[in-house]
Amino acid sequence: MNAATAQLVTLTSGDQDDVDYTAVGAAVNQISSNVGDFSRDVKMLATLQEEDNSGQRLLDAARGLIGAFSDLLRIAEPGTTEPRQNLLAAAGRIGEASQEVITELGETVDDLDRIYQETLLALAKAVANATASLVLKAKSVASTSEEPVHQDRVISSATQCALATSQLVACTKVVAPTIGHPACQEQLIEAAKLVAKSVEVIVESSQTGCRDDYLLQDLGSAATAVTKALNDLLLHVKKAAHQTHASEQHEDAVDTIINVTDRLFSSVGDAHEMVKQAKQLALATSTLVSAIRSQAEEHTDSEAQRRLLAAAKQLADATAKLVEAAKGCASSPNDSNQQQMLRTAAEELRSATNTAASNALKRRLMTRLESAATQAAASATQLINASNQAYKTNCNPSSNQQMSTAATGLDQQIPTLVQALRAYQRHPDSATAQLALINACQDFIQPASRLIASSNAAAPTVSDQSAALNLHNAVKNMSNAIAELRSAASRAQEASTSLEIDSALDQLRDLDQDLTDIKQAAVTDSLTRLPGETAELCSSQLGTTSKTVGSSMAQLLTAAAQGNEDYVGIAARDTVNALKVLVSSVRGVAATTDDKRVQQAIIDNARDVISQSIYLLEEAKYAMNDPGNPDNQQRLSQVAKSVSNALNNCVSSLPGQRDIDNAIRLIAQISQSLANPRFPQTDRSYQEVQNDMSNATANLNQAASDIVTSSRVTTQHLSESSTRYSQHYEDFVHTGLTLAGISKDAETQNQIVGGLKSVSMVSSKLLLASKSVSADPNAPNSRNLLAQAARAVTESINHLFSICTQSAPGQKECDNALRQIQMMASMLDNPNEPVNDLSYFDSLQAVMEKSKDLGDAMTGISNHAKKGDIDEFCNSVRNFANSVCGLTEASVQSAYLVGISDPASEPGRPGVVDQTQFSRANQAIQMACQNLTNPASSQQQGTNKQAEVLSAATVVAKHTSSLCNSCRLASSKTANPVAKRHFVQSAKDVANSTANLVKAIKALDSDFTEENRQKCAEAAKPLINAVDELTTFASSPEFASKPAKISAQARLAQEPITQSGKAMIEGACNMLQVAKQLAANPKDPSTYQLYSHHSKSVSESIKRLVANIKDSAPGQQECDNAIEHLNLIIRDLDQASLAAVSQNLKPRDEKSLKAYQEQMINSAREILDRIDLIRQAAKEEPQNLGHLISTVSSYFEPLARSAIGSASRTVNSKQQMNILDLTKTVTESALQFTYACKEGGGNPKASHTHGPIDNAADDMKDVLQDLLQTMEEAASQAGVVNSMIDTITKSIARTDERQIDRMTIIENLSFVDHQTNMVRLAKQIARTAQDMISKSTTNVGQLGVLANQLTRDYAALANASIGAASATSNIEIGNRIRTTVQDLGKSCIELIQDAGNLQGNPTDQYTLEDLNDHAKSVQEKVSYVLAALQAGARGTQACINAASTVSGIIGDLDTTIMFASAGTLNDEGSDSFADQRENILKTAKALVEDTKTLVAGAASNQEQLAVAAQCAVKTITRLADVVKLGAASIGSDQPEAQVLLINAVKDVASALSELICATKNASGKSVSDPTMLTLKDSAKMRSKFNPAEVRHLCAITACT
Repeated sequence: MNAATAQLVTLTSGDQDDVDYTAVGAAVNQISSNVGDFSRDVKMLATLQEEDNSGQRLLDAARGLIGAFSDLLRIAEPGTTEPRQNLLAAAGRIGEASQEVITELGETVDDLDRIYQETLLALAKAVANATASLVLKAKSVASTSEEPVHQDRVISSATQCALATSQLVACTKVVAPTIGHPACQEQLIEAAKLVAKSVEVIVESSQTGCRDDYLLQDLGSAATAVTKALNDLLLHVKKAAHQTHASEQHEDAVDTIINVTDRLFSSVGDAHEMVKQAKQLALATSTLVSAIRSQAEEHTDSEAQRRLLAAAKQLADATAKLVEAAKGCASSPNDSNQQQMLRTAAEELRSATNTAASNALKRRLMTRLESAATQAAASATQLINASNQAYKTNCNPSSNQQMSTAATGLDQQIPTLVQALRAYQRHPDSATAQLALINACQDFIQPASRLIASSNAAAPTVSDQSAALNLHNAVKNMSNAIAELRSAASRAQEASTSLEIDSALDQLRDLDQDLTDIKQAAVTDSLTRLPGETAELCSSQLGTTSKTVGSSMAQLLTAAAQGNEDYVGIAARDTVNALKVLVSSVRGVAATTDDKRVQQAIIDNARDVISQSIYLLEEAKYAMNDPGNPDNQQRLSQVAKSVSNALNNCVSSLPGQRDIDNAIRLIAQISQSLANPRFPQTDRSYQEVQNDMSNATANLNQAASDIVTSSRVTTQHLSESSTRYSQHYEDFVHTGLTLAGISKDAETQNQIVGGLKSVSMVSSKLLLASKSVSADPNAPNSRNLLAQAARAVTESINHLFSICTQSAPGQKECDNALRQIQMMASMLDNPNEPVNDLSYFDSLQAVMEKSKDLGDAMTGISNHAKKGDIDEFCNSVRNFANSVCGLTEASVQSAYLVGISDPASEPGRPGVVDQTQFSRANQAIQMACQNLTNPASSQQQGTNKQAEVLSAATVVAKHTSSLCNSCRLASSKTANPVAKRHFVQSAKDVANSTANLVKAIKALDSDFTEENRQKCAEAAKPLINAVDELTTFASSPEFASKPAKISAQARLAQEPITQSGKAMIEGACNMLQVAKQLAANPKDPSTYQLYSHHSKSVSESIKRLVANIKDSAPGQQECDNAIEHLNLIIRDLDQASLAAVSQNLKPRDEKSLKAYQEQMINSAREILDRIDLIRQAAKEEPQNLGHLISTVSSYFEPLARSAIGSASRTVNSKQQMNILDLTKTVTESALQFTYACKEGGGNPKASHTHGPIDNAADDMKDVLQDLLQTMEEAASQAGVVNSMIDTITKSIARTDERQIDRMTIIENLSFVDHQTNMVRLAKQIARTAQDMISKSTTNVGQLGVLANQLTRDYAALANASIGAASATSNIEIGNRIRTTVQDLGKSCIELIQDAGNLQGNPTDQYTLEDLNDHAKSVQEKVSYVLAALQAGARGTQACINAASTVSGIIGDLDTTIMFASAGTLNDEGSDSFADQRENILKTAKALVEDTKTLVAGAASNQEQLAVAAQCAVKTITRLADVVKLGAASIGSDQPEAQVLLINAVKDVASALSELICATKNASGKSVSDPTMLTLKDSAKMRSKFNPAEVRHLCAITACT
């Protein structure tokens, strides 16, 4: 609010006509949007104050501040007659009131440096005094002027200068209490620049109107004094961003060491730069050593003196080691080992500095992170407030919903960040507090980036200009804050990697103590529920969190197995965070129940979870300390199983879970009794018991249906339904055994008992699924699995019912079909999750096919009944039931897809994996394996056995193939290297297990014996385990997609489909009731008439169902609306063009030209970003088409409105028409694209529409690029740089995303390809930065064009860096590429901001200096990117160096040949040629082996390639040396022999040079790449290295 006040003062300083009222509105908007939160927070704090009057004093101070704001806004109101001085005075009172509020809040000197503030105010007063002197001098000059015009100009400029100085003083008073905030610093700097500009105007006007040199000299001196005072003020302001504490000694040297070591680490790969940085580092440490020794001499305490001297010695020794390493690096610049030694020496020096300066290095990094986190939290609050204001006037519902969701997500992260900040401020030396702050900052970045992106997307459609500008400013500040936070967190993380597990263990022990306290509170009845806690909510949260803990544990095991310390730490942190939520949920469950047993059980089990988790982390720590121990994996797995068991016990302690467990135990006990069944005695008849069996069957089936229905209500209802089910099951089994006992036929008894066992098995699965839903109601696919389990119960019941009942022909089949259909009916009540993997058009196809099958079955029922063919009648009934169930399932899937595609619904966000698909595949594989290994299947007939085996094998193959493909895609999409490897390994495990199972299935299929079935069961276990482990690992929140949320409006859109489905089921049930009568009395005409009536009803409902599904096709209505909207926009643009042609286009005054241009660029960019997404949706994702089309359509209105506004404010008629024509062309191309998308509709099978969709998408992208290029050039010439900054910010955020957007990178490129592209772009960025330095003084107008070029190059570089980081096998290199590119982006933003500011004020020397500094920073950061790439391509670089060395060898050999030809190559030693021959042969053999390794290195990693290249170079160097010695030993009297021998080794060197170049080009490429063919051709040249030929040559030479 203080920054907005200062901005308000600055913006209203000019003439009324020149005031930017939109910006003023934004400043007022910012004040008003924060006042509500400020008041609410002050009331809360006042209530929490412990002292008697402190709360009241705080409220009084807050009232004073709000009153001051009220006065300011009243005075600043347009049209007011209040003098300017009153406004400045009101602003000053706000500063004073702010200071009072901050004082009452209890902020101490540690938070606000009073000396700094007092100095700031004193410097502002110094500027005022200097300006007063300048004004007096200017009046003296004016008095000597003879011309009134010159006199008035000088007086006017002096008055303006005095007013600007008053504004500066007022702004200083306002922002002084909160000067640590960047926005306050920015406003103060702007106010100072206005003073500087007014001083320049005074000097200029005085020189033109005065000829008195003495007066002008005095005036110049006074102006210089003002400039000096301003410089002092600005320097002091800049210190606010990097405030230092006097208590820190040697801080300058420590800062230098931090910065120089960072630069040295970033320069690995560039030996010259590394040596240069090492020299600076040695100087800095020498200074620090001298300072520490001086400090030791001043100490009187001998112990302290000894410690200081020891630290100084350690630092001096590390410095000496650094110097030696630097010398080695300088002498061998191409030796990567020397560079690594220098880096290691620098790391040791940095560590020694940290020790010597009492952890000063780490403290400085943490201080920087603390500052960045504070700014990020403040900026986040402002962005949330700005987004809430913009929400009210945003006309795009989709972007509004996304912005609101993102704001809520970020708002939930702020308390965590603030708590971590406070904990660190209380205990700055605590490793736990430091890591908590680092983790909180890293967790903060993603939701913040998400809100930035959604706010950018919403900005073009916000109709309130002030709210839009306020949103834009908040986004800009947030982007800067996140860039700094990202950099600071990364640096702090690097310094704290080894502490993660220790910190996690400390936190777990704290959690254990918390649980002890919770248990004590429960015992003493002092455990109370917190606001908002309910038993249902806490139980659900506990179940969900238990799965999160499980997935975090899986990641921990994977990272530990891979020996990745960084990701072990991250997984440990995630595990602890999940366990914190678990403990909180346990507390909530214990507080919301009165059952003491439940309280004690759940707390004790939670303590067991914590205890086992501590053991697991200790084992992980041990494994990391001893990574080569083969027992590590086994020990970790055993402990992880203990944790998993403890988690299951904890979840089972939940009140609802206990009831379900009791039901499961009851069923298990009854099932055990079926192993040796005892048939109850009864005196009732068979018919009576059969009727009881029929009733028990109906009750059990209804109980199963009730479980599915109650799963949509509450977990309490679910547990009650499960208990009822177990009771009905007990009655069902008792009745079934009674019926079996009445039957004296042993085979019938066995069949009944077998059927009861089957029902028992599926009942257990139903209750386990019920338990899973009760624990985590929102788990992916959980309710579908429950419904499947219920249907399996129905099928088993039907099978048993068919065995144990005797009735009229066809009656059992009709009853079974009725139960089967009725079980499906509940699915249509609330279709809010997918039931299968079918797309919309696949579902429609399934409906069409099933409806045809249903028609055949309906006809078959009546025809076979007439003929009396009961067997075929029963088959038709079964087919009828299957068709209705299939139709229902396809209808539910269609209704779900219609719901999520509705624009009013919140669209989902894809994740790395589709966890629902994984869950479905897991269930299907388990069911198939169970069918394979089920002993009951061996009782079937041969044909049925084979059919079942083949069906199960098909299901397994289908779903394992799907899982392997999903793993491959997940590996390419995730940026987590540990997860990449794990997904690849999991796919291999699943594939191998599947292959083994298929072999066993083949054996079983050929010979269905118990032994083969047992082998099949054994082969299925590894597959089930592999799939289970993969599903657990993939259930991590890191990989999760965000499910779509179906709105109430979307449920109305579902109704036509669901109502038709319900009508079909009702008609089908009526049909079956009549079919029973038909089977009993096939000759009754009235029954046939009734059957015909119901069949007609079913047919009509199916027709309606098919028609409704077709009419409800996702995206069609939205495409029609978009087409109508685009046609209206084209008409508006045509009218504007006609007005422009006739010179009647009136200027629009709602916005400035810059604002119109900016909105055009933003709208066009948002459209461009979504074209590829729409293209994909139009071809294969119909559920996303409507959302995307509606969103893009909404951007065309602000685009066209801004185009017309921009044209209306453009003087040149040709430019007017160009803007309007380009915008119309874009709109027309969008219209054609929409037509093509409507035709495609997202149907993947409509391949004939895919070509037109691609063509229309490409055309639209081309014309949009033309429009953007035109508008960006026009805007950049006017100094509009906001859109460029937004582009770079998005690019930076994209590099940090955990999920790789595969559409933004070019796939199938090797690291070398990405490296080549990035080197080209980086060098282009460096050249552009250099050009900006030169143009800043010669042609400021070109800065915008250069800034545009810089933006485009950086966006391409950022995209390429994603591919490069993904392609490299070295995790450290990947992280280094990412961080250096992010740092470069931050510097590019600063440079572009300077370019925009300089274009607005070309004479601003302060901005010119900043531009030069930031351009140099860009060039420096480019060198770091290049060094990172060079280090990442160590093998490629080694090949380049090797080729250079070999080229030098060839040149040296040419010189030797010249001497030999002249007869001057003399033997200087005593060795004969015979002595040298063996050396030549031995070296030639070694070279052959080295070249083999070199060729193989092209297909291996960069490290192996580097070693191979270096070995080959060493060997060819040695070979050249021994050949030269051999040639010399022949003697100068045989020059021909000498030349022959040296030419031979020269040919070898030439061939090796070609081979090295070919290897470099082929490195990392696929086998089919053309460069691999070139490598093969070069490898054939190895025949020149053949030792046999060398031996033959040596023999010839010897003979000669």
